[in-house]
Amino acid sequence: MIARFLATFALACCAAGGARAADAFATDWARTLKAEARLLAGGPRLAAFEIRLAPGAITYWRNPGDSGAPPSFDFSRSVNLARAEPEFPAPERIAEPDGSEAFGYRQGVIFAIALDALDPSKPVTLALDATYAVCEKICLPAKANLTLSLPEDGSTPYAASIEAAREATPQRVEWRALRAELASIDADDWRLCLPAEPGPARDLFLEPPPGWWLSTKPEPRLSGRDCFAVALREKPADGALPLNARATVTGGAGALDFMLILPPQS
Repeated sequence: MIARFLATFALACCAAGGARAADAFATDWARTLKAEARLLAGGPRLAAFEIRLAPGAITYWRNPGDSGAPPSFDFSRSVNLARAEPEFPAPERIAEPDGSEAFGYRQGVIFAIALDALDPSKPVTLALDATYAVCEKICLPAKANLTLSLPEDGSTPYAASIEAAREATPQRVEWRALRAELASIDADDWRLCLPAEPGPARDLFLEPPPGWWLSTKPEPRLSGRDCFAVALREKPADGALPLNARATVTGGAGALDFMLILPPQS
């Protein structure tokens, strides 16, 4: 899959820089070979970056999985912007033909952007230079250079779609509120169990520090709890446990985001 990134960059990027507004609250689509992207305004302090994918294509979460590339967001060209934070909806685990796994999105995704103005009495002009990967039979890098003036007040026709994307973003919770159990199987293997919940099947995604590689796999439900096997696959030459990893659990009654310390602490 990594070889997919050797495709010529020039063929991949047909991004629209300084795109004219498709309407008052959205830019034109910045089109590439297998995807298109745009900025949406939801209100004075709410926007979104939307990617729409060709059939069969995927794009990636902030942890792309075995290979691939996460999206990047640069807001430095914006006017009157103090803060902009893209929010990542819960990903799915996608099997690749070569046996690897990707973490990301099919069909499309909306990244809500929560923001603050430098001067709250003035409107924000949001400028985004984004890069992201689009993979089907080959993997191609894509760019979108977009600028959109946000409304001074009120909501827009896109507000509901952006809020739906926010609802799909994992909710941050503290470890003690999870009522979870973490047990050591051996030095490099653990089992994480959470109280079972109705809803879609759960999955677990981990984001360790650079140089570390953790794999996860759902296990059969155990005593009314949803369980996952966690294994340490690689670590830096100077790496030592304990390890802090950001964890995302999807499915159930709603996606959750929390910090996981390996091995379990007494």
